[in-house]
Amino acid sequence: MVLIGLLYWETNLVRLQVMVAVLFATAGEHFASGLMHGYIYYFHNIPAYIPPGHGMVYLTAVALARSPIFQYFQRPICWGVLTTMGAWSLWGITLAERGDWIGMILFSIYIPCILWGRAPLVYLAAFFVTTHLELIGTSLGTWAWVASDPLLFIPQGNPPSGVATWYCLVDAVALGGATWLINQWTSLRTLPNRVRNLWTPPAWVQVAAED
Repeated sequence: MVLIGLLYWETNLVRLQVMVAVLFATAGEHFASGLMHGYIYYFHNIPAYIPPGHGMVYLTAVALARSPIFQYFQRPICWGVLTTMGAWSLWGITLAERGDWIGMILFSIYIPCILWGRAPLVYLAAFFVTTHLELIGTSLGTWAWVASDPLLFIPQGNPPSGVATWYCLVDAVALGGATWLINQWTSLRTLPNRVRNLWTPPAWVQVAAED
């Protein structure tokens, strides 16, 4: 209900982006947590608040990205985020009691997302939102990341230092998916006209018929 209320003030494009983010993130939750058990919730399920929660996380990242602070201070925010995540990732593979190689891998993927991605401000904002969320959630025991990644079988932190990269994937799918859906809808709306044009006789035929 809160998410629906927040979307009331947004454009149709942002609403569609949030819908795509919710659908994609929910599928990802059931795969990463429900099937692979990469992280486990307290009651060993996918809580009902998780899908709309992902929508609110995306919407918050978009709101931060378009705020004057992020618009005016993009460069210092960028270097601050990369420095912080880089130091966290380095600590995870050197001094941390529990190794975090997954975090370092995710950090290496996060760098090109920020430098050459389609929406770097959204990805930067995702770092602040998701890091805050992950640190609180794991410290309270709401969910916990397993010590070894179930796919790569290498250590990961709780949470991984580069966890924001997973949310960047959700953001990228939301941005690209919404645009794709709009293009498909536009194509379908113009389909009758295009089909009718296929059956329109050439000009010389029309002239001959009139003669």
